[in-house]
Amino acid sequence: MKLRAWPDSLFGRLVMILAVGMFAGQLLTSTIWFETHDNRTLEIPARLFASRLADTVRLLQHAPDAAARDAIVKQLADARYRMQWTDTPQPAQDTSLAKRSISDLITGVIRRRLGEPVDMRLIDAELRDEEHKHKGILSLFDSRMPTGDFHVQLKVPGGAWLDVQANEGQAGMQSEPGSLVFDYLVRIYLIRFIAICVLALIAVRFAVQPLRDLAKAADALGRNIYRPPLPVRGPLEVRSAAMSFNSMQRQLTESMAERTRFLTAVSHDLRSPLTRLRLRAEMLPDAQWRERLRGDLDDMEAMVRATLNAVQGIEVTEERREIDLDSMLESLAEDAREAGLKVNVDGRALRPVAGYPRNLKRCLQNLLDNAIRYGGEASIHVADDGRVVRVAIRDNGPGIPDEAMLTRVFEPYFRGNAAGVSEGTGLGLTIAQSIAATHGGTLTLSNRREGGLEAALVLPREG
Repeated sequence: MKLRAWPDSLFGRLVMILAVGMFAGQLLTSTIWFETHDNRTLEIPARLFASRLADTVRLLQHAPDAAARDAIVKQLADARYRMQWTDTPQPAQDTSLAKRSISDLITGVIRRRLGEPVDMRLIDAELRDEEHKHKGILSLFDSRMPTGDFHVQLKVPGGAWLDVQANEGQAGMQSEPGSLVFDYLVRIYLIRFIAICVLALIAVRFAVQPLRDLAKAADALGRNIYRPPLPVRGPLEVRSAAMSFNSMQRQLTESMAERTRFLTAVSHDLRSPLTRLRLRAEMLPDAQWRERLRGDLDDMEAMVRATLNAVQGIEVTEERREIDLDSMLESLAEDAREAGLKVNVDGRALRPVAGYPRNLKRCLQNLLDNAIRYGGEASIHVADDGRVVRVAIRDNGPGIPDEAMLTRVFEPYFRGNAAGVSEGTGLGLTIAQSIAATHGGTLTLSNRREGGLEAALVLPREG
C-alpha cells in the first residue's frame, strides 16, 4: 500500500493542515520558552553580579578622592570582574524583552542594596558553557553549569561612569541538560502535538459529517429517487449544497413522473388505433393475411404494455422497510406449485433484509418466470453470511452457450431465443437488474456445470 504525503480525503487534509499549522505555530512561539528559560538560568548569576556591583559602588561612594577610587577599582578587579573608568558611556539602545528583564533585575538589586536609584545601562548579558563559549540557547542543553557574562556601564554617585564586565556562575547549583531536553520535547512538544491531533480529528470529523451525509444521500439517490430529502444542516456552504441536492431530487422525481404520465398517455392513445386496426383486420377476405396481421397487432400491444410496465416496475413508490425474504420466496414458490409447476426453496436468510417489497417481489418473480420458461422447473437457493444475502434461482434448461450473451440478455428487448423459446418482450431481466441496483445489489447469470442457468441476486445488508 503506497503511503501518500498529502491525504486524498478532505477529512485527512483538514486534519493535516490543522496539525501542521498548529505545530508550526508552536515551533515559532517556542522562542518565548527559550528566552524565559534563558532568563531563569541567568537569574542567579545576575543577582550575584548585582550584589557584587552594589558592594563596589558603596565602596567607591565612601572613597575620599579620585586616587582612592582608582585604587579600589584596581584592587577589586580580577579576571572574572574587570572594571575601568570611561568618559564616553554608550548611549541607551533598544534591547530584547529578556535583556530588559535582566537589566531591571540588576538595577533593582543595586537599588535595594544602596537604598537609592542608580543610572545603569546594560550593554550585554548572555550565557556561556563550561568552555566559556557562547552557544546561545544551546548552552541550556549541553552545559551543566552555564555562566553569565555581563557588560554594564554605571554612573557612580558623585563620580564618573564605570564600565564593568563580569562573569558569574550558578553559586554551586547545577542544571540537568538531559532532563531539560526530555522535559521540553515530551511535555511541551509531544503532548501538545498529540492533543492537537486528537482535537483536530474530533473537530474535523464533526465539521465534515454533513458532507458525508451528502455523499451517502447522492449514492442512495441512484437506488431510490423517492428517498426522503436531505436534512439541511451544517456550515453555510454545506447547507447550500444540501438545498441544491434536494432541488435536483425534486426535479428528477418530477421528470420521472412526467415520463410515466407521458408513456401512460401514449399507451392509452394507442389503444384506439390498435382496436380499429383489429376491426379492419377481421374484415380482410384472406384468412392467412388476417392471421399474420393479428400477430403483428398482438406484438405491438404487448410491447406497449411491457414498456409501460417496465417503467412502472423500476420506479420506487414505497418506503424502504424490512422484508421477510423467506416468506416472499416461499409465497412465489407456492404460487408456482398451485399452477402445477415444480419449484423448491433451499436455505434461509438469517434475518429480514431492507428493501422495497413490491419491487423486490417483481425482480424475483421475473427471474423465477424465466427459469420456468426455459427449464420447465426451478430451484431457489438462499445463502446468508450476515453481510450479504445471495439468492440463486436455477433451472435445468439449455443455458446460454455464448458467454458474451450472458450480459447482453440484460439489454432491453433482447431475447436469447434458447431452444426455440421466444415468448416475452425481452424486458424481464432488464427490470430485474434495475431493481437489484436499486437495492444496492447485483444480478448476474452463469451457466451451470450440470446444465441450465443460474441467476444470482446478491443483496447487501445495511450498516
